[in-house]
Amino acid sequence: MLVQQILNSKPAAEVVTVKPGSTIAEAAAVLSGRRIGAVVISADGKTVDGILSERDIVRELARSGSGCLIGLVDDLMTKHVVGCHTDDMADDVLTKMTEGRFRHMPVVKDGEMVGLISIGDVVKARLSELSMEKEALTGMIMGS
Repeated sequence: MLVQQILNSKPAAEVVTVKPGSTIAEAAAVLSGRRIGAVVISADGKTVDGILSERDIVRELARSGSGCLIGLVDDLMTKHVVGCHTDDMADDVLTKMTEGRFRHMPVVKDGEMVGLISIGDVVKARLSELSMEKEALTGMIMGS
């Protein structure tokens, strides 16, 4: 399965972004309000400057306390973001996520961010694909 197929199966292709210079508290409010696990940091909504996850915020809260919430996303975000392309295979993306120990990956096409997929999106797509394969094989065995 291609990454583009995963994007097509998602209800909305919108990527939630926060601008550089925003506070950690502002980013946390977006994460909570949207019920999402990560937000892309982007000045223009098209290019990836970084990514900030709930885990990043929780780790910093444990390390520094609630005072970190007035800090800037620029200081806490992951700056070297691993992305993928619409024509990448889901299994390859799953391997990158697993080996890199991250759960969200921006999807880029022609140098512009066109989506964001989570490990949950990839697993769901893979399970659907396996279910279809099982049904096809069962049909072949049963002769229908």
